[in-house]
Order: sequence, then structure tokens, then C-alpha cells
Amino acid sequence: MAMIDPSSVRSAPLRFDIVTIFPGMFNGPFETGIVARARDRGAIAIGVHDLRDWTGDRHRSVDDTPYGGGAGMVMTAPPIVAAVEGIAGPELATSRVVVLAASGRPFTQAVANALARESRIVLVCGRYEGIDDRAGLALGADELSIGDYVLTGGELAAMVVVDAVTRLLPGVINAASTVAESHEGGLVEHPHYTRPETFRGFPVPPVLLGGNHGEIARWRRREAIRRTAERRPDLLPKAALTTEERAWAERAAGDQAVDGERTMSAAALEP
Repeated sequence: MAMIDPSSVRSAPLRFDIVTIFPGMFNGPFETGIVARARDRGAIAIGVHDLRDWTGDRHRSVDDTPYGGGAGMVMTAPPIVAAVEGIAGPELATSRVVVLAASGRPFTQAVANALARESRIVLVCGRYEGIDDRAGLALGADELSIGDYVLTGGELAAMVVVDAVTRLLPGVINAASTVAESHEGGLVEHPHYTRPETFRGFPVPPVLLGGNHGEIARWRRREAIRRTAERRPDLLPKAALTTEERAWAERAAGDQAVDGERTMSAAALEP
């Protein structure tokens, strides 16, 4: 997917609204670093909203027992829908509503790029056993997961989404920093080195010291392919590779598989 054009100018900041039962969790993460600077410069705006403000009982209940039985509690649909509709108001039709849940589709760099083109994003943080599915249906929500594991709630996932999307906005960071990083073009990033030239017996690859930028670019590309084959072979089928690069990647993945089998065999022989 094409990157955000760094020369483009947004007519208004990208607005994030976060719906949660633990608004205090967001007091620190957005007050430092790139997200804080983007907020101060007006590139983004962030609103954190307590879901319990949209409940209708004196206990401010947001959950109930699941139909059909089972362990745990389920977040009820009415307060979630009321909160999102109340927060977005007339802009609901043009807002992107996202539910953070382990059952969602993967949050990838491509998804982050797509979200960076939105004008307003409402992030709903799930808790307990999850959210009544009708909340997402009523809101036309997307459902995203930041990984194949389960968190205690969607708050940390919401922080990840805000961070990943914010850094892609025009002027937030140096545009060159987002061009050749991990997951752009379907590859993980090449290794990086800085001073000293040798550390703990590990030297900087000579190609990086020679000043030949063409050779350096080719080395970095090859290392990105090798690392992807080694660490994330699942990415290779969709990576943007030439025929020659794909053949080399398949050889690298095969070599990695053989090395892995040898390591496992050696471990099995240890007493």
C-alpha cells in the first residue's frame, strides 16, 4: 500500500476517541514522545471517554452474564452504542469505529496506513469475555487484534493503534524514516549499525563502511529479505519481490529450515 504523502496537508487533525472503562490508563502514554508532540502541534486530537458515563443504572453496569452460559461476563451493547453515537454525533457516518478484540483481523502496517487516511477514529476497548456482537453490528465497526495473544483488555491495543497511525501522518516524523522500515513492502527491516566500528568482537559489515550507496542499498535489501525468511517466513508469499529475489528468499527460507532441524536434532541428543 502506498505511503502517506509527506507533502500533503490535512485540513484538520486526525481525531482519536477512545471508549474505555479505565480512562486512567491513558494518562501517561500520550503525554511523552512522538504522540505528545503530534498532539501539541495539532496533527492529532485525542479524547478519552469513560464508558460508564453512558450507563443507565445506579451501579453504572457495563457487563452481564452471557446467553448460553459460560465463564466470565460480556460487555453489553447499549452503553457502547450510546457512547459511540454520542461522542461522534453527526460525524458518525464519516468516522471509523474500531473494536479492539483478540478475535479481530490483524492490525498490520497496511491497516495503519489506511487508518491514517481517516478523519476520525473511535476506538472501543473490550474487556471481560468480550463485547456483545450486536454492538459492532449496530455501529458498522471494524474489529482489530494487535497479535495472536489475549490481553486483559483493549486499552493497550488502542495505545498501539494510536501510536502506529500517528507516526504515519504528514510532518509527524521524518518521512524517510517510514519508507524502508519493517513491514513496508512485506519485509522486516534490515539490521542497523552505528559507532563503535567493532563491539564485543562484532564488526560493522564492511559494505557499510565503503561509501558505495548502490552497494549499501543492495546489501540492505538482501538483508531485509534474509531476515524475513529467517524470522517471518509467513510474510514472504505477499512480499513485493522480483523473480530473482523471490528465488533467493525461498533458498534462504530453506536454509533456515534446515538449520532449525539441525538445532532441534542436536538438542534432542543432549543428555
